Amino acid sequence: MSSKTAQKKAVARKDMSRAQWTWKEMKRNWVAYVMVAPFMLIFSCFTVLPVLLSIVISFTDFNLLQMPNIVGLDNYIRLFLDDDIFITAAKNTFIFAAIVGPASYFMSLMVAWFINELSPKIRAVVTLIFYAPSIAGQAYLVWATLFSSDAYGWANAWLMKLGVITKEIAWFETKEYVMPLCIVVALWTSLGTSFLSFIAGLQGIDKAQYEAGAVDGIKNRWQELWYVTLPNMKPQLMFGAVMSITGSFGFGGIVTALCGFPSVDYAAHTIVHHLEDYGGQRFEIGYSSTIAVVLFVIMIGANALVKKVLSKVGS
Repeated sequence: MSSKTAQKKAVARKDMSRAQWTWKEMKRNWVAYVMVAPFMLIFSCFTVLPVLLSIVISFTDFNLLQMPNIVGLDNYIRLFLDDDIFITAAKNTFIFAAIVGPASYFMSLMVAWFINELSPKIRAVVTLIFYAPSIAGQAYLVWATLFSSDAYGWANAWLMKLGVITKEIAWFETKEYVMPLCIVVALWTSLGTSFLSFIAGLQGIDKAQYEAGAVDGIKNRWQELWYVTLPNMKPQLMFGAVMSITGSFGFGGIVTALCGFPSVDYAAHTIVHHLEDYGGQRFEIGYSSTIAVVLFVIMIGANALVKKVLSKVGS
């Protein structure tokens, strides 16, 4: 687009209201809107609408059998002041997210950076090796075998053989071991979509920028990473951060498979488990919607914080 055309568009935009200019642009680009319409329809029906309905239902006592009654803020008051298990779940969730989220994010970035330096054929094999645990649905059950509570579990067998313990340890039934083991399993399965997005971002960087950086005074690989690589990967970094946050706050299925539901003394009980308890078993839909809304607000806040942090990358 030439500078004269841009100036004409700027002048034309000043002569009309924002709504008029938007409508004009929509008519001019109607083909693009038609192409996007199916996705927007599905996204609105299955994502936006459920979120809005959850917010509305959170102010009711809906139980799926009777018409909902508006109870105002009673569900929120009950959640924060009367529900001790929710406080435990919130604490566990924040501990889990504070460790797994950043650790999996930086681990994905560093592993992707390392793999990017390999030759194409070796890179493909190594990528598959690191990515496999996240796509194998039951891969985490390896840890159930490794830390089985009987003498046939690998951890118990080796520890007893070495004389470290004299009696089998019920790893996933002991409060002290549940959370650390679940964190390790989560990290092991965390090299997923964000990991692939980082590799794609690294592959898309123009090699000439590294040469220009060397001319401008970049002296080592860490400066190259900070001033050249990361600024060129901001879209992938943001996407990876959102996926890591979503995964760390929404981690629940693997804990249930390894530790049962609920876990011993609620040691690994998270907000997601609390939501499943009230929504899927007790059918207190109004109260479970309150839990979902709180989790949604927490995740939005975490995403906003990460976005602010990433805006400083390379600056």
